[in-house]
Amino acid sequence: MIEFILSLEKVLQLFKTLHRTRQQVFKNDTRALEAARIKINEEFKNNKSETSPKKIEELMKIGSDVELLLRTSVIQGIHTEHNTLQLVPRKDLLIENVPYCDAPTQKQ
Repeated sequence: MIEFILSLEKVLQLFKTLHRTRQQVFKNDTRALEAARIKINEEFKNNKSETSPKKIEELMKIGSDVELLLRTSVIQGIHTEHNTLQLVPRKDLLIENVPYCDAPTQKQ
């Protein structure tokens, strides 16, 4: 019984995390926010009667992977002109990068 409650808490935690990530990733995009909300709720609702611990673990892994993918790989784009997009990366996606060097250095 305790194992079931812990599993239920983990599922609820993933559900909340996915919704928080959705709000951050699709900020100011009402269409994307709504589509993501519907998809998350739909997936959890479709699998709410699942009882197999192995299947639940597999679904949790998929949900965690989706959350990671959203958080680390999705960048918003805004149409600014015909055939032009302005990318709006979140601060947590911007990382320090090694600057490009046109003239390679010699190995000693």
